[in-house]
Amino acid sequence: MRTLLLPVGPPGSGKSTLTNGLQQFMRAINRPCDVANLDPANDNITYEPAFDVRELVDVEEVMEREELGPNGGVLWAMEELGANFDWLQQKLETCSADTIVLDPPGQPELMQHHEALPDMLERLEKLGYRIVIVQLLDSVVLTRPSLYLSSLLLLVRGMLHMPYPIVNVLTKIDNLKSVGGADLPFNLDFYTEMQDLSRLLPALALEQGFGKGESAQKWERLNGALISLIEDFGLVGFETLAVEDRQSMASLLQAIDRASGHAFMGARAADESGRTLEDEASIWAQAMSEQWTGKLDVRDVQERWIDRKDEFDEQEMKEWKEEARMAGALPEVSAAHAVRKHAEDAGAVYAEDEDELDAEQRRWEEERVKQGSAAGMSGVKVVRKS
Repeated sequence: MRTLLLPVGPPGSGKSTLTNGLQQFMRAINRPCDVANLDPANDNITYEPAFDVRELVDVEEVMEREELGPNGGVLWAMEELGANFDWLQQKLETCSADTIVLDPPGQPELMQHHEALPDMLERLEKLGYRIVIVQLLDSVVLTRPSLYLSSLLLLVRGMLHMPYPIVNVLTKIDNLKSVGGADLPFNLDFYTEMQDLSRLLPALALEQGFGKGESAQKWERLNGALISLIEDFGLVGFETLAVEDRQSMASLLQAIDRASGHAFMGARAADESGRTLEDEASIWAQAMSEQWTGKLDVRDVQERWIDRKDEFDEQEMKEWKEEARMAGALPEVSAAHAVRKHAEDAGAVYAEDEDELDAEQRRWEEERVKQGSAAGMSGVKVVRKS
């Protein structure tokens, strides 16, 4: 069974970024994946689409011809796509991978107030496609209790229009600390696991600043009713995502595979006749296995991106540089610098004139680069005097 992944969420929540990240990550683990653009207004595609809805309909032309604004033009274009469903079906059939990511428009009303996209998904499901919705929410909403609560209500509303497996994701978790994530009233697991949202009530009262009068009591009752509604729908919880982090992407893909049922289809490689090879697992199967160290717990995410972010960033940068150097992208450390570092680690002290000579050597090389071949200079170097 082929799986369609549909990232949805408010504008700016990271749908196209996730689409691009999934394509790159799944290529890296040697797992087939196709990507398609369903946003007729997306003129800045960073991934390689298998097909593009703009081949069928031009939103600029639609806006001019129908005298519509940007949102109206996108809605009209999606209705045009629905009217030409055969075109979409044929394009999907040309995709060779079992997993296809569809990058939809960013307007939330397409899933909540408009029937074009839900109708298309229903028809695709009848054709045998397995559909998984990936609901994205920018993690900045965690910094304000009222914004977090209202965002949960929007997700609940979206669930009413999407009768498919859903994976809820807090995106841009790597930016959370810089926007106030270090001052959250609760640890990250409270927001991802949502075990007792009533604990938000004091924080909501403090943010809304209604004091202790009758008005404050009304707001508290309203907030309590909204929390009760959210808990009744059972959003289950959130995955976290830092799209440039390999461990984070692997953890999210595991959650998507569980939602789609892909995780239960077997992970062993097969030979040409379809028989399972017990002695060899495919690359992606190894990457997705439960024993792989890339699997992240939310407490690990808290430590990595909030509590000790600067420390981990510094260590990660060193690892990246070392990987780049081993791959030949960065120059090797010179023998002289390696010897000097070893001596310094052993307690040796160098005279200041050597540092001055190094600086002079650097200035000479910079000047030589400026003059370049136009001056016809040979490879002369500054030499220390004995």
